Amino acid sequence: QVQLVESGGGLVQAGGSLRLSCAASGRISNSYSMGWFRQAPGQEREFVAAIRRSGVIYYADSTKGRFTISRDNAKNTVYLQMNSLQPEDTAVYYCAADPDSGSYSWWRAYEYWGQGTQVTVSS
Repeated sequence: QVQLVESGGGLVQAGGSLRLSCAASGRISNSYSMGWFRQAPGQEREFVAAIRRSGVIYYADSTKGRFTISRDNAKNTVYLQMNSLQPEDTAVYYCAADPDSGSYSWWRAYEYWGQGTQVTVSS
């Protein structure tokens, strides 16, 4: 059983930055692909970024060039650095883990999920 805890969300003005963290209860390095998803009120859960066990990284078109996903294996933590934030980035952001290397952009491919952290971007 893997438990994930997100942190780092908050309120920021448009153009600002935040860094989200996802701490795992067990070692995730070389064992899990990790993904970030977000969900705005009344919307479907949306893929943001993913990093596979191999280190290969994927981004949604809407976040490419602004967001950076990374992992610190020594600290057993995955990060999402978010720059140039815009109001449309406002959502609850979730960290997820996939032990079976399913589709990186399909939320149902991920087995374990954190509780989410709120990101609000004001104009």
